Amino acid sequence: MSRVFNFSAGPATLPLPVLEEVQAALLDHEGTGMSVMEISHRSDTFIEIAEQAEADLRSLLKISDEYGVLFLQGGATLQFSMVPLNLLDDRHSADYVNTGSWSQKAIKEAENFAEINVVASANNCIPKVQDWKLGKNSAYLHICSNETIGGVQFSEYPEVEAPLVADMSSDILSRPIDVNKFGVIYAGAQKNFGPAGLAVVIIRKELLGKARPETPSMLNYTLHKNADSMLNTPPVFAWYISGLVFKWLKQEGGLEEIGKRNVRKAKKLYDLIDSSDFYKSGVKLEDRSMMNVTFTLLNQKLERDFLKTAQEYGLFNLKGHRSVGGIRASIYNAMSEKAIDALVGYMVDFERENA
Repeated sequence: MSRVFNFSAGPATLPLPVLEEVQAALLDHEGTGMSVMEISHRSDTFIEIAEQAEADLRSLLKISDEYGVLFLQGGATLQFSMVPLNLLDDRHSADYVNTGSWSQKAIKEAENFAEINVVASANNCIPKVQDWKLGKNSAYLHICSNETIGGVQFSEYPEVEAPLVADMSSDILSRPIDVNKFGVIYAGAQKNFGPAGLAVVIIRKELLGKARPETPSMLNYTLHKNADSMLNTPPVFAWYISGLVFKWLKQEGGLEEIGKRNVRKAKKLYDLIDSSDFYKSGVKLEDRSMMNVTFTLLNQKLERDFLKTAQEYGLFNLKGHRSVGGIRASIYNAMSEKAIDALVGYMVDFERENA
């Protein structure tokens, strides 16, 4: 077997030890004689898997009992609707910060349910908090903590009166955070902790029970919480794999160690880009993402050759998003430092041969 270095923005690379454990469980999960995909979600076996996954996630993020944890279908995109439906209560407006493509998608969806106040906008940086124009009676403030397309990331989180809601799909579990600063955190699994098909929602319990009367049952946080995330058949396979990744993260030293590793990985790439007259980052220095390193070649005619030749080095899925072009290296938790070194080495070689 020969595995390549997969820099995809999502679905993204998973830890090899997790994949090997999954492979072994596909035909027979722990002597049950059934695949892990065939086990009933109501069985004691799966209940144990689900409870352990939640316990490990709570341990990693130090989530207190003041918060509920939900494992839901629909990815993060469904949360663009679930957040306003569940948090608006009797209010009619919410605040959103626009830092790129995913913020814009969340804003567009939320406009179906409320008056949306865009407090600040930027594409290659995080707008300064002192310049935000917050609403006076907004139900919540929504941010996207890391924009995968533009490569922009919050390094610190704002202190606001309204509940802070964060789409952390692409940087959850990449570093320690203080969950207590947030009313709601939601994240799709397919970047940092699992396969596509699952979203995790961490919600302060005092925000439950505020869903609008017209909210469909499957979009109601409270009903999901009361049913332990099993209001219907959940995405059992994605939930199972995510639980294995949580265990792997703990074995790797937890978020403190993972955070240090991610800083080292990103620094290697940004140091090369900044020291070069061949590559260029378009993101403001202090707002650069540790998860999605975006850059261009000054001679953009060479980008096609750059991407094609990269595959000969075993470096795949480096093409930037179709909406912006350029190059994007997504270096989530499971991306090894060995892979970063291989990419840096290739970039040095390509510059030397084409400068």
